Amino acid sequence: MKVHNNKAWWLVLPVFLLVAFSAVVPMMTVVNYSVQDIFDHSTRYFVGVDWYKQVLQDTRLHESLLRQFIFSTCVLLIEIPLGIAIALCMPTKGRMASLVLIVLAIPLLIPWNVVGTIWQIFGRADIGLLGWSLNSLGISYNYAANTSDAWVTVLIMDVWHWTSLVALLCYSGLRAIPDVYYQAARIDRASDWAVFRHIQLPKLKSVLLIAVMLRFMDSFMIYTEPFVLTGGGPGNATTFLSQTLTQMAIGQFDLGPAAAFSLVYFLIILLVSWLFYTAMTHNDKTR
Repeated sequence: MKVHNNKAWWLVLPVFLLVAFSAVVPMMTVVNYSVQDIFDHSTRYFVGVDWYKQVLQDTRLHESLLRQFIFSTCVLLIEIPLGIAIALCMPTKGRMASLVLIVLAIPLLIPWNVVGTIWQIFGRADIGLLGWSLNSLGISYNYAANTSDAWVTVLIMDVWHWTSLVALLCYSGLRAIPDVYYQAARIDRASDWAVFRHIQLPKLKSVLLIAVMLRFMDSFMIYTEPFVLTGGGPGNATTFLSQTLTQMAIGQFDLGPAAAFSLVYFLIILLVSWLFYTAMTHNDKTR
């Protein structure tokens, strides 16, 4: 008879407690707030799903959600192909490979608020290199006053900050492909496109799934960079869901609607991430 050693459970108990404290307890607190009308620490009334109805009918949520989906879609359409292209062009051996890896890792090491500050200065029309150069060339550019300029600047900032992550993930996936596949391709005199289409891209599928999920979730929760760069402006042009939620919770101190808003926000991210995962793994499950 096999004897089970239950002492191992005591080793993972601290992890379970940490997860419960950092995730489950705050989540239950938010759920509790979302069904109550809170006036102070001792005065609160149960309102059921009223806050959810109010939030779902809120035009701010609809507008922010539309902006968020547009932004996340643009991020994925740019960063995923660009990251793959960079990974394919990266050297695989020698000092140059190490140097390229270090250079690519630099944007990922910069804190989010610093990234926003860098691009805030970089894009200024009076002293910023980007803004001053464009205006000197006769191209009108002012991200603080023009909606299109603000959107393009926020998007380019995110591409600059996070494309390296996609490139590094794809590079690791490419390095993991056994050389025997390339040898067979050389014997068959396969073109570079054929190698990419039939060898590299299928082998990168798992890595790309991780990259797409990470970049979608992160871009859908973006807050610090656009807040520092534009403050959500001009107007509400770059006010995304996270900023709308912050304004509701901290600026207006509407804890009930903000809690309902945050849960809806969480469910949207969960649903879309599940759809991405299902779509990208569908072929594997049907084989």
